Amino acid sequence: MRKLLIAAFVGSFCASAAIAQTAPSTTTPPAASKKAATQTHSPESIECSKQADAQGLKGKPRKVFRAKCKKDLMKKKT
Repeated sequence: MRKLLIAAFVGSFCASAAIAQTAPSTTTPPAASKKAATQTHSPESIECSKQADAQGLKGKPRKVFRAKCKKDLMKKKT
């Protein structure tokens, strides 16, 4: 009886560890992939992204640069 109890305990411990280590699913929900597929970028946005890439900007500095760049390009456009 004691050996059976120990075997059950060890088995449940190993099973829970195996379940906890499984990788999460990498599939995206249909709504998210549909949104990404239909999103288009303005020519101003693309140009500002190219300029930010050329300067090697990443993170918050890139976001600030792109916002100012798009604002300036929109002013020139009108």
